[in-house]
Amino acid sequence: MALNASYVARETGQNLARNPTLTIASVITVAIALTLAGVALLVREGTNNLAGKFRGDVELIVFLDPEISDDQRQAIETSLEDNPEVREFTYVDERAAFEEAQELFADQPTMLRLLREGDVPTSFRVEPTNPDFQSVVALRGIYEREAGVQQVESATEAIRAIQELTEKLNFGVLFASAVSAGVSILLIYNTIRTAMFARRREIEVMKLVGATNWFIRVPFILEGMIQSLLGGALAVGLLLGLNVFLFGALADNQYFELFQNFDFTVATVIGTSVPLVLVGVVIGAVGSGFAVGRFLDV
Repeated sequence: MALNASYVARETGQNLARNPTLTIASVITVAIALTLAGVALLVREGTNNLAGKFRGDVELIVFLDPEISDDQRQAIETSLEDNPEVREFTYVDERAAFEEAQELFADQPTMLRLLREGDVPTSFRVEPTNPDFQSVVALRGIYEREAGVQQVESATEAIRAIQELTEKLNFGVLFASAVSAGVSILLIYNTIRTAMFARRREIEVMKLVGATNWFIRVPFILEGMIQSLLGGALAVGLLLGLNVFLFGALADNQYFELFQNFDFTVATVIGTSVPLVLVGVVIGAVGSGFAVGRFLDV
């Protein structure tokens, strides 16, 4: 028997309608698996944006000891001028440091009353030639050992902490996604097996009248793929909702300014979702394919 599109569509639709509970469970499980994977991908992209922003603003602050001598300060300045790893630098004297501190504590009147010129150490603000993490760490190590230097600060620790946290978070989310994907395959497998069992007499008759293997198999395989496709579509909707109501809300909150890098455009979310939908279709094909191969003896 040759495959007919209307027959395949009708049989696939009937199979889906016969087991609404299992079908809905499969769709929801696939949606959860793909949503978790999508969240992991979006978090990774947001973190990369955040790390890129930090790298673009990487600056070493070389705080000088209050008791530093003019010769020591001049030696540090000469070293900065001669170092090829330093793009440019600026010296911040006591007055400029005091004014910066006043701006920083503008909303804390108690701190402003206690603050005096000379409380904030002078410093060199250094822009590295290469904002790479290892290069900045090496540059920091050079000036931490200089005589007259109190301490050296940079954003590299923040970048590293963010990246490490993201790696752990992504691992956890992707692990949960993988578990959900495995459960999805088992649910689809069980749904197709149940559908085949319910139609076992009809299948036997079809075999007796000469139906080909693929004539019988295709509607069941498509059933699993459609379940996953519906789950993928639901996952896209969930990701769009998360982007608007979670990431967007956090980005607009003054206490979560870092999440501004997680406020994605619709195009970005869709671009992330398309591969996930394809993965969902593969999940459906695998689950239904196993069921057909195991329980349909044709």
